[in-house]
Amino acid sequence: MMIHMTYLSGEYKVKGYLSLPYGYKLDLDELNAQIHQIYGPAEMPMTVIANNIKEEQQDINERKWPVLIYCRGGIGRVGQVKTEWLERFSRSGFIVFAPVYRGTEGGEGRDEFGGGDMEDVPAACSLLSSLPFIDTQRMSAMGFSRGSVNAAYAASETDYIRQLVLWGGVSDLAKTYEERIDLRRMLKRVVGNPAKVPEAYQARSPIHMAERINCPVLIVHGSDDVQVHSGHGLQMYNRLKEVGADVDMHWYENYGHHMPREMHMRAIERMFNWIREH
Repeated sequence: MMIHMTYLSGEYKVKGYLSLPYGYKLDLDELNAQIHQIYGPAEMPMTVIANNIKEEQQDINERKWPVLIYCRGGIGRVGQVKTEWLERFSRSGFIVFAPVYRGTEGGEGRDEFGGGDMEDVPAACSLLSSLPFIDTQRMSAMGFSRGSVNAAYAASETDYIRQLVLWGGVSDLAKTYEERIDLRRMLKRVVGNPAKVPEAYQARSPIHMAERINCPVLIVHGSDDVQVHSGHGLQMYNRLKEVGADVDMHWYENYGHHMPREMHMRAIERMFNWIREH
């Protein structure tokens, strides 16, 4: 079962996806009542967008569940939340929540590629922590590509995140500006020129957050990634080592930013095994 829902991030109503483990259901009226207890009477639209072919029989409230916050890559319509990924993640026995970031899919505000939108992840964590079926001691975050910025921020600035996964993740946004000529126009428009506003790029770079990340970290990267060069993963891994962090790496030789389905499934299983071990 998957729900497209609305939640509050600061003053903005933003959107996200809630995906339940296979075979489990949640009464929408019950969830809506819980949301109103948290936010008050403001209208917070939500819609069930997917059900299993075989009707879900088990109530999600049977026990408390671990959570994975999936921070998507891209900006706006580029790199939107991959719902098939949410389904794959949920099959590992986790509730999955995916913020889509402000200004996207009908959400208020503006996606700043790691500006004010970074608050959308802690806001999602706060909401989830208030729901009765969530185990607040087992909340992890996975940032894919640009999503590593948002996930690393949540891990460095809050106590919600117990394990952090940076998958094909940007570690230094100024380096991305140099490497990705095709993204320069967007970066100048949204963030600015790194020569003129270096502090804006540093604030959006996980490598500058490393000292404040206190949870175990897993770096997942393919050696042939041309969208986020593998040097980002290696640089982040080495920086975390320097500051004494608990960090591991899953290195995928001859694979790029996106893996074929079979390898992706294996990498997901390996990631969740790491999360459980930590």
